[in-house]
Amino acid sequence: QVQLVESGGGLVQPGGSLRLSCAASGFTLDHYVIGWFRQAPGKERKRLSCFNSNDGSIYYADSVKGRFTFSRDSANDTVYLQMNALKPEDTAVYYCARFSSNRWNTWGQGTQVTVSS
Repeated sequence: QVQLVESGGGLVQPGGSLRLSCAASGFTLDHYVIGWFRQAPGKERKRLSCFNSNDGSIYYADSVKGRFTFSRDSANDTVYLQMNALKPEDTAVYYCARFSSNRWNTWGQGTQVTVSS
């Protein structure tokens, strides 16, 4: 069964850090483009970062560039999103997803990140 499971969310003060994990099962993570997204209440889901296994490139949205870092552990089929210098506007549910058949077609259940003092 193809599955993605996120973890690592929580409550953090502004300026703090969190590391999110996304564990893949049922497929080999290195064979796919994997992305991180977030959705704040009342807003559209937005792509934050993604890793292209075809050429090794990593995309970052302007809103997180320089603060968030995408990494992966191929041996354990897990990707991470290291989030530093968090701001209240980073509060959202964070998702990882797999790109396949020309669309993001496999999603995790999401993990809540709340940035507040």
